Amino acid sequence: MSEPAGSVGIAERPAGALLELEARAERAAARGPKPTRVVAARVSLRLRLLELWRSRELFAFLVRKEIKVKYKNSFLGFLWSMLNPALTLTVFYVIFTFFLPNGIPHFVIYMFAAVLLWNLFQNSIMAGTASITGNAGLVRKVSFPREILALASVGAGVVFFVFQFVVMLLFLLGFWHRPDWPVLWLVPLALIAIIAFAAALAVFLSAANVYLRDTQHLVEVILLAWFWAVPGIYAFSGAVHNKLYRHRLLGIPGTHLLWLYFANPIVAPVMTFQRVFYNVNHPISTLPTCVARAGRIVCAHDPVKDGVLAHYSTLWYVGADLTVFGVSMVLLLGAMVLFARLEGNFAEEL
Repeated sequence: MSEPAGSVGIAERPAGALLELEARAERAAARGPKPTRVVAARVSLRLRLLELWRSRELFAFLVRKEIKVKYKNSFLGFLWSMLNPALTLTVFYVIFTFFLPNGIPHFVIYMFAAVLLWNLFQNSIMAGTASITGNAGLVRKVSFPREILALASVGAGVVFFVFQFVVMLLFLLGFWHRPDWPVLWLVPLALIAIIAFAAALAVFLSAANVYLRDTQHLVEVILLAWFWAVPGIYAFSGAVHNKLYRHRLLGIPGTHLLWLYFANPIVAPVMTFQRVFYNVNHPISTLPTCVARAGRIVCAHDPVKDGVLAHYSTLWYVGADLTVFGVSMVLLLGAMVLFARLEGNFAEEL
């Protein structure tokens, strides 16, 4: 069969043309692979939010999948979400009651009120960071708003939180410890604040982990240190307030280092839970603080907080939680914008 006019087979090409093709290939290999473009075209945030709302059934399905996969082929199933915190509470009660008493009455309730929210935050962040890379096959084959994977991880964390919350209620009943019922309405404020903050970080870190796989390991280390910046193992009043209140921020009059402590978005929701469920209050006293200076005693009448909890008004907790929620929503919207611009090359990177 004759070839079409004007076509030349590889074997029939002149030697000069073949040498030129080989030279181009060598130059391309020397330059290395073409750099990957990680920034996509600007997208409308309103359209992204609308797309997420339309995918709410997919969100519910992914949350169910996260829960089922965790306890797949498990005999006890969801009961593990209650047995684990119950065992933790029991161990801490025995240790800090009989072997290492720290002077904090009902310490196990004070601690678990903090650990309860911390577990919600930590589980959401850890699962959200690996949500895109862990569903690489789904991301490469199906078109859908990918940030919903990170949000579903947060949703699954909320479900596990509900199981652990039941455990805390049972312990409150077992210890005959009464929460502060009149301020129980503070709990939803603290909860939505920490969920919004966890969602913002989960969306951002899930995108960063696609391009920088060390992100997941770095987050584990940061969370390990972050836990100690939350008043769960130590009393806020004595260990934090009394020490930080007396130190000025950069030497500026009228300021104190407590501002830096409250810059941690986890602190306000945790303190709110402790205020409601621990509910052990002491009056404010204005005891003089006396120190020896130049051979004489100098006393300053700084407010000294007695007890364990912070002596702040209900409005303070409302304002602190709403501030965390407002800042977290701004961060969440910013994370979604950044996510939308980085997801263009997810399939290639995965």
